[in-house]
Amino acid sequence: MPAVATKHYIEYRNEGYWVAGTRISLDSIVYAFRKGLSPESIVQSFPLLTLEQVYGAIAFYLANCDEIDAYLEAEEVKFDSMPQPLQTEAPELYAKLMAAKAGILSCL
Repeated sequence: MPAVATKHYIEYRNEGYWVAGTRISLDSIVYAFRKGLSPESIVQSFPLLTLEQVYGAIAFYLANCDEIDAYLEAEEVKFDSMPQPLQTEAPELYAKLMAAKAGILSCL
């Protein structure tokens, strides 16, 4: 029986996880998957990806969910700690966005 090459669907580069050979982050796929989108719907949202790549990314996430969930949480903390221009330029809008974000996260 001939040897079967193993495909790698995710690569770690530039301090993040990416769909191999693309500029699409694993984060994007995971958040869509967590929202309940099907792989077919995710492909419609990211037409540069194939269905195989999306399933590969989801499989990678499921096989490494503790590590990826910790990574995503750390990225959110890092992002939230960055100064946001809206915070100073439009504080009311910023407050509304943060309230909406808190409402979305509490539904997960």
